[in-house]
Amino acid sequence: MVLSRFWLAIFISSIVFVVFSLVTSNSYSVDFILNGKKDDPILISEKYLNQVPKFVMDSIEKAPEQTMVVDRDTLNADTTYVYKSKTVKIYSGVQKSDGLLPTCKNSLLDLILPLIAYLAFFCGLMELLIISGAAEKLARRLSPMFAKVFPSIPKNHESISYMTLNFAANFLGLDSAATPFGLKAMQSLQEINPEKDKASDAQIMFMCLHAAGLTLIPTSIIGYRAAENAANPADVMLPCIITSFIGTIAAFLIVGIRQKINFRSASLLVALMTVIGAIVGLLFYVNGLDLIGKNAFTANLSGLMLVAIIAFTLIFSFINEKKFVAKDTTIFDTFVTGANNGLQTGVKIFPYVMGMLVAISFFRNSGLFEIISNWISFAFSNIGVSKQVTDSLPVAMLRPFSSGGSRGFMIDSMRNFGPDSFTGRLSCIFQCSAETTFYVIAVYFGSINVKNTRYTLGTMLLVDLICVITAIFVASWFF
Repeated sequence: MVLSRFWLAIFISSIVFVVFSLVTSNSYSVDFILNGKKDDPILISEKYLNQVPKFVMDSIEKAPEQTMVVDRDTLNADTTYVYKSKTVKIYSGVQKSDGLLPTCKNSLLDLILPLIAYLAFFCGLMELLIISGAAEKLARRLSPMFAKVFPSIPKNHESISYMTLNFAANFLGLDSAATPFGLKAMQSLQEINPEKDKASDAQIMFMCLHAAGLTLIPTSIIGYRAAENAANPADVMLPCIITSFIGTIAAFLIVGIRQKINFRSASLLVALMTVIGAIVGLLFYVNGLDLIGKNAFTANLSGLMLVAIIAFTLIFSFINEKKFVAKDTTIFDTFVTGANNGLQTGVKIFPYVMGMLVAISFFRNSGLFEIISNWISFAFSNIGVSKQVTDSLPVAMLRPFSSGGSRGFMIDSMRNFGPDSFTGRLSCIFQCSAETTFYVIAVYFGSINVKNTRYTLGTMLLVDLICVITAIFVASWFF
């Protein structure tokens, strides 16, 4: 219900703002909101040739393509004049994201189709883990610890193994693998959910821990920093780990208190201390490496772990081939069956993903998001927050809505302020330490048709805020 109202609020407020801007002549056209593409110039006016400034009229008539660009050095704005069909079209600025119709198209071609491919492959592997008995063994070993965090899950339930694989993929920055494992976990938890249209406690805990995004190897962030020629692309790795870990602990405590989980459990404390010890050990190890060593470690660990998971699944399945024979199937046929289930899941979640992405696109292109962002930055600057922090806030603000949008702001901040600037580094930490909250809720709960998400959205947004505050302190400490 909360997500539905938020979705309506985004759409309605954006439409009202667009109409108001058009009526008050602050906008010339709404076509770019519907049909424009990201980074395209925006049409702001159209005039006859004799209505433009004299120097523009003289220059545009002499230009080979009757086009003139006035850069920031002249009028403090990038403005393009194009003379065509007896009028001069004036463009200024670029579009923040794809328009409504291109977003509908791209959500299918650029997001859902690749996601379906990932789902098909990893769901095929998960089916092998189920039939071979590996999932059952993993669930049995982890059941004592998971029983404390998820008390409503039956002992040795298969959802435990799926959640474990999801967390492991997130730890290693393997987003393409984490989503299929997470969707499978939600579907498995839905089987034991007594109220099918209402999120269970176990589903809420899993979603909030997943959204906290504990990442040990921020592979993609390091790659973007390397592409922008950072002196040490991996120097944000430790701040990312610390920030995401604090976010994960915050999510666990907030949901745990709400669900009255026993935090004094010995097995729970042991598991938590083991995770903390592993993270601290990793921090010391990575910190002791030189630049080349850090780059090699971060570049190879995630890939090797993924290869190891695939290899283990196939080898374990081959060793236990008799279990496949007992079910009158083969290893490959089982993989195909699982892949087909993944394909069906991808098709099922497409409307949820498209609906959310279209609303966010409309919100950004309307100009309303930019105004709200500027207000917040202004408010922060007036209470003493440094400009270096406020310059990176658009990444933190957009991250819960759009991974691609926040990524664009992150890259833009590195290019404008430098990848080794405080703003550039903080933007990277923001991008790494939070999840695309609204997208994740739409995908995960949409895949199981849960309408009432209860307090999931509020908790995830609170965790996002905690991650933002933590990132600022950690970045200030490190840099």
